[in-house]
Amino acid sequence: MTGARLKHYGWGREGEGMSAEERKFVLGRYRAKFATDEFDTIAVPGLDDLSLREPRVAPPASLAPFCTTDRYDRAAHTYGKSYPDYVKAMLGDYNCAPDVVAYPRNEAEISAVMDWTSAVGASLTPFGGGSSVCGGVEPRVDGIKHKAAVTLDLRNLSKVVEVDPVSRAASIEAGTYGPSLENQLKPHGFTLRHFPQSFEFSTLGGWIATRSGGHFASLHTHIDDFVESLRVVTPVGVLETRRLPGSGAGPSPDRLFIGSEGTLGVISRAWMRLQPRPSFRAGASLRFPSFFDAARAVRAVAQAGLYPSNCRILDPQEAFNTGAADGSAAIMVLAFESGDHPLDSWMARALECCADHCGTPESAKASEAHLQGAAGIWRNAFIRMPYAREFLTPAGLINDTFETAITWDQFENLHDKVKAATERAILDATGVKGEVTCRFTHVYPDGPAPYFSFHALGRHGALLEQWQAIKNAASDALIAAGGTITHHHAVGRDHRPWYDQQRPQLFAAALRGAKRELDPKGMLNPGVLIDP
Repeated sequence: MTGARLKHYGWGREGEGMSAEERKFVLGRYRAKFATDEFDTIAVPGLDDLSLREPRVAPPASLAPFCTTDRYDRAAHTYGKSYPDYVKAMLGDYNCAPDVVAYPRNEAEISAVMDWTSAVGASLTPFGGGSSVCGGVEPRVDGIKHKAAVTLDLRNLSKVVEVDPVSRAASIEAGTYGPSLENQLKPHGFTLRHFPQSFEFSTLGGWIATRSGGHFASLHTHIDDFVESLRVVTPVGVLETRRLPGSGAGPSPDRLFIGSEGTLGVISRAWMRLQPRPSFRAGASLRFPSFFDAARAVRAVAQAGLYPSNCRILDPQEAFNTGAADGSAAIMVLAFESGDHPLDSWMARALECCADHCGTPESAKASEAHLQGAAGIWRNAFIRMPYAREFLTPAGLINDTFETAITWDQFENLHDKVKAATERAILDATGVKGEVTCRFTHVYPDGPAPYFSFHALGRHGALLEQWQAIKNAASDALIAAGGTITHHHAVGRDHRPWYDQQRPQLFAAALRGAKRELDPKGMLNPGVLIDP
């Protein structure tokens, strides 16, 4: 990464944030929502105001060149970007700050840190960009098994090592941030084309470890689809899987580590399947009388086998909140792209599917339609959205999201039950009517990935308890309605109770067996996914 360092509190780099105009727009929406002119806003402590305990361990001389106990490094590696993370940081609670942050420069140094961490009885938390929104990077120490905490930041492993233009793949180090990755691939005429909302501030290794969802709304929805092979450093050795386009040789070793969230080893490098840079585009935005009309159109498009790169829908209130529409209609953002051929036929058929379900184009067939009108407004709001939480949380506002996936036959029932349960929980927890909205992020022929946002007027001194009550109700409703606890945000610690319900018990036992074999002392990211 280049430029200013990342903030220890908030999204992005120091000095960055929403403009005064953007802040006015966002706060204006909340003032109208809760019929108030002012919010009870508290000050967030600065870096120099934080109280950090003295490090409980010190790295040996052999590791000292790439390890630090500096205040900024420890504070910046204490939390991710979940709502509870923001609240605890806002209150100056840095009791779980790592004692040491290591920035290894190669696999040998990763192994050396693991050996030292094991010897001193510390936990070890792998850290990509720290953009976790589910409690996945907070260091944990139980005082018995682990007596200190070390965080392992891979930002120095940041190179595209090799490009294979014939097979259209590249070997990429796991600490490579999204923009650097794309800049290094560009001279070769390729792109990974995996753009999660956190793209600018997250890494390849983090994407793989959390099964990140990216740019493509269909077909290549997760980072899984791009992984060709992996190198992983574990406490008992380094393993590398074979580069293959596909294999039927037993359970996939890659799949064991994709989504392992730093609990089984540290991904150090991966061969990734690449895409040609798109030279043909077609885009449209459409209005629908209702969210369910739009959803039925999405199902028609998905089941037609057209595989759009973007096929997201926003319910009327979600569209209004982002400024994409006036709240009277649901909005669809539709796009196709290719590095090989024109897309007029694909777009024409998709528009026919939408027309069958009362979809009216706002704009269509323009190569830059994804940057214009409702589509362009929503796209900009989507990119800028994470910056809002750093000033909404101190104002006592609870704004958060959760996402799931469900088969089409159960979608409408899940939508209504989850929305109602979350709205009731907001009222019960805060005493004030809140708001729950929904959009689609990814779609499949057999079902969508609904993404819910909720907004509540919280109370300082009770924000964590209020958020947890709402989160519990929403998560309980998701599981009861047959959905997954997460489609692409990972499990971390926030989703553990519901992940434990979702996964088969025999699989949990098998996963614990893999943990014992690869991480005998249970030092890697304890409490995430499984207990030792």
